[in-house]
Amino acid sequence: MKLSVVLPVLDAGPELGATLATLGADCEILVVDGGSKTPPQPGPGMRVLSAPRGRGTQLGAGADSASGDWLLFLHADTTLSADWRAAVAAFAAHPANGEKAGYCRLAFATDDARGARVAALANWRARVFGLPYGDQGLLIARKFYTKLGGYRPLPLMEDVDLVRRIGKKRLVELAATATTSAKRYERDGWLRRPLRNLLCLGLYFAGVSPQTIARLYR
Repeated sequence: MKLSVVLPVLDAGPELGATLATLGADCEILVVDGGSKTPPQPGPGMRVLSAPRGRGTQLGAGADSASGDWLLFLHADTTLSADWRAAVAAFAAHPANGEKAGYCRLAFATDDARGARVAALANWRARVFGLPYGDQGLLIARKFYTKLGGYRPLPLMEDVDLVRRIGKKRLVELAATATTSAKRYERDGWLRRPLRNLLCLGLYFAGVSPQTIARLYR
């Protein structure tokens, strides 16, 4: 298999370096910048692309430029556990997974016990309702991604939009962990932030436009 990793960025901080370090140089890495004041610089095995600001637009642009037959979409402030390559290879090797998608277990980069509780709830939501979020990563075969129509140019909820088209029965939890930044939760509160996320999800299901929801999310 040839794997392409797509990371949307906007004024990425030092977390991007840690993310790239866990990926290594044995896969194609496409960093899609949405208009950073200081754009990231290319590194080994890495290409930097430009696209209009918005995760959906940036992820779509990265997928369009990728050459791999498998795509891994990942946030720039998320690191993968050391066993991620084995988990990806095992998933891709199974023929039935050509029309399925994989996601990682979620963890937060914090020692705060509330982070573990929020992550546990997120992992439960992903398993029970088939709603993993973008910070859990998404592994999908290019052909299946194209068949589904790919990421739509949405400023928010692009991850929910895609996994709903994939469907709960075709989503698989990988034997790997995605550890994402806890900055937003530490800033907004470990209760307030999840409640805000839940509100945004409810508004989306109620038909409110992602453009409107994005103003609440910031």
